[in-house]
Amino acid sequence: MTDTTTSPALPDRLSVDPSSKYFNEDVLKRDIGIKFNDKERGDVEEYCISEGWIKVAAGKSLDRKGRPMLIQLKGKVEAFYR
Repeated sequence: MTDTTTSPALPDRLSVDPSSKYFNEDVLKRDIGIKFNDKERGDVEEYCISEGWIKVAAGKSLDRKGRPMLIQLKGKVEAFYR
């Protein structure tokens, strides 16, 4: 089991993009798991638990700044430390 007493609390919304205002380096130092509709996903770029959505890359498409194009999927979202 993982000891979560020394880990920071998981935020309601988190992004792995450093330019996002929802980026939190302290939380991302730990290995985070995301369950979406009761299935674990490893390709989540951003999530929001209260609104019930995740953002994942849409294939190999890139935006004009060279970052992956993201699509938003709605459903039940759970975040946890591994």
